[in-house]
Amino acid sequence: MQRICTSLAKHGFEVTLAGRKLKNSKPIITQPYRQRRLSCLVNRSIIFYAFFNIRLFSWLLTEKADIVCAIDLDTILACYFASKIKRWKRVYDAHELFTEQKEIMSRPLVYKLWLMLEKYAVPHFQHGYTVNDFIVKELNRRYGVHYITIKNMPVKTVFPALPSSKENTIIYQGAVNEGRSFETLIPAMKFVQAKLLICGDGNFFAQTKALIEEYMVGNKVELKGLVSPDELKKITPTATIAIMLFEQTGLNQYHSLANRFFDYIMAGVPQVCINYPEYKAINDIYGVAYMIEDTKPETIADAFTTLLNDKALYQKLKANCLKARKVLNWESEEKKLIAFYKKLTN
Repeated sequence: MQRICTSLAKHGFEVTLAGRKLKNSKPIITQPYRQRRLSCLVNRSIIFYAFFNIRLFSWLLTEKADIVCAIDLDTILACYFASKIKRWKRVYDAHELFTEQKEIMSRPLVYKLWLMLEKYAVPHFQHGYTVNDFIVKELNRRYGVHYITIKNMPVKTVFPALPSSKENTIIYQGAVNEGRSFETLIPAMKFVQAKLLICGDGNFFAQTKALIEEYMVGNKVELKGLVSPDELKKITPTATIAIMLFEQTGLNQYHSLANRFFDYIMAGVPQVCINYPEYKAINDIYGVAYMIEDTKPETIADAFTTLLNDKALYQKLKANCLKARKVLNWESEEKKLIAFYKKLTN
């Protein structure tokens, strides 16, 4: 969201980014756009989403705007009803195929509620964009909407030369959520001569901590919790290997194209990556990752060990990352974003 809002502000749009305020929220950093955090009385369970949408809706009614953009299904109702009352144009930014997430699909009632919401709301958002071509086609198949693809690529960054580390490190950055294969990644570390840094927080954080204790790998796995984007830019390039895993539960995981896949490339770090269609298509062109067919502990451990020991393969992947990042960056996607909003405002 910071990339999108910064790009829009840079090209003359007046932007406000709204989110929720939590007890552990870090201070807001000044940006070239307005920022607003909304407090919510309830911050857990599906009830939270109802409360947050009411809070977001009431705030939106006090704002002046021409366009409102809903980010995923969890903000779509507030944005829809506010736009109807205020007569704003509305945009849907689908970061993922929301109803196909493991944490939703594994709970039948929750899945049914979110699917009902999706069927009701998405057809009212005729303008939108998402992160890959599969989700574009799937939303068109389901609801007849014609969205465009704007990939979550990082801003082109020049990294300083870093001293070589004596310790091999593996980095995971992103949400620590269900469906990200922590149940198999953690036990895999018993057989890997490296340290795993997990940078992020989410709905599977407590379970991940318990897995570390269960498999007695506390000396090999560090849970860093929430890490700021600026700090990540310093940490990620120092890693030896990165990890990009999803369980094959639901279309969202199987057809994902996570932004950390591109973040690792920008940082020049070879990654172990699950061989799902969107990642395979990019890797077939650029050769930046060691692809694996499943997320079993032994498969993950073998992949890490191969990259740690096969110096020729490792250096080839690293060199390919340095080449690919000249192409796979936000500057190429930003043009599509600006064109989309300029067309909408004409």
